[in-house]
Amino acid sequence: MELREALFWLEQHINLEANAGRPAGASLERMKQIAYLLGDPHEAYPSIHITGTNGKGSTARLTTSLLIASGLNVGTYTSPHLERLNERISQNLNPISDEDLGLALGAIAAIEPMLDGPPSHFEILTGAAFRWFADIAIDAAVLEVGMLGRYDCTNIVNAPVSVLTRVAADHTDGSEGWRQAIALEKVGIVKAGSTFVLGETHPDLAEIFASVPAAQTWLTGRDYAVEDNRVAVGGRLLTIRTPGARYEDLFLPLHGAHQGDNAAAALVAVEAFFGRPLEEEVVVEAFANASVPGRLEVVAHSPTVLLDAAHNPDGAEALTQALAESFTPMGSRYLVTGVLEQKDPVEMFEALDATSFDLVIVCTPDTPRARPAAEVAQVAASMGITVEAVADPVEAVARAVTLADEQDLVVVAGSIFLIGAVRGAYTRRAEVLLAAQLAADEAEEESYHL
Repeated sequence: MELREALFWLEQHINLEANAGRPAGASLERMKQIAYLLGDPHEAYPSIHITGTNGKGSTARLTTSLLIASGLNVGTYTSPHLERLNERISQNLNPISDEDLGLALGAIAAIEPMLDGPPSHFEILTGAAFRWFADIAIDAAVLEVGMLGRYDCTNIVNAPVSVLTRVAADHTDGSEGWRQAIALEKVGIVKAGSTFVLGETHPDLAEIFASVPAAQTWLTGRDYAVEDNRVAVGGRLLTIRTPGARYEDLFLPLHGAHQGDNAAAALVAVEAFFGRPLEEEVVVEAFANASVPGRLEVVAHSPTVLLDAAHNPDGAEALTQALAESFTPMGSRYLVTGVLEQKDPVEMFEALDATSFDLVIVCTPDTPRARPAAEVAQVAASMGITVEAVADPVEAVARAVTLADEQDLVVVAGSIFLIGAVRGAYTRRAEVLLAAQLAADEAEEESYHL
């Protein structure tokens, strides 16, 4: 298929991400059937499988960077995307091309008549990723769970290494026992005989974690640890102890102390994958070149505009701590945010410390699950927050930037739908500016020759 045709076909299938749910009686049977009809491509390479309420996307990218620096050809499957669907499926962190994505989706379309019912949007993308990774002969795959774990489409793999970053409140109604229920679903990715890298230490979950079929569990604070995690210019300076080594003064160009925890989990996962410590220069190179789009990412200066996909209270609290550590402007602070319907606006505003901002601008993220900006603004006002409502996310950021001075800070925080829309606008702006500069340079060069 051409990409346009393939995307049109894809959009005819149920998108559970858009509806924040999974069908009743969820199982992996259709995903296994898709894989079987494709020739079980996921069995052609070993995988590192990553789950967690927060941090799994960053951990996946850091894990990939370490494998690349070790000389491997690496396929990475993540979700959701920020700007383009291609971002979800990558080779050595380079998104799949339009042509290859069209071909990979076309391979699923070709087998659809043989399936027991139409596949979901995520089943199709997962099958396409597995197929493409086999076609390009990757050495290893890094797979991020889409939701929870046990019944996630990615869980047909028999990964020798699995990672659980953290367990926090998300995709839950908050009823009694929610933490245990989420943990049970997430540890469903751990396979017999594997190594389980565990970044969660809540005492109420110890019994659940002890019951996994892994050959060994490497627990943060016991088997590995971030011994030093300091603010540095442009990121963090880390010292990490692993089961096999100790790595000192590693520079990580990411903001937020939580990224040190993600880096440690990634490093330990790759050690487990290879069955040995890594060369220090490999770790230094991998971390120095690391990037995680949409996570405490600065996209503009004067004023500083910072994007962060803090989509739940745990993520919002991590953002608040990072701002206090690394982003203290000399001027005012503006917050642009939007809330989805399953989130409690009061809880999110409290986690974001919204009352500390000079102005909060509430928008409506581009998804059917978004709460209207006007509704959320009323909640904010009732909490004593100085607030405006601007429905369109890009216009909301433009409003904040217009009000801000060069020394001010504009923080854009919330769902991936919000961050993706704003980041896309800045990407397009940068492309326009670059094109204008290139045109000016060419005109100047032509004038010089004349």
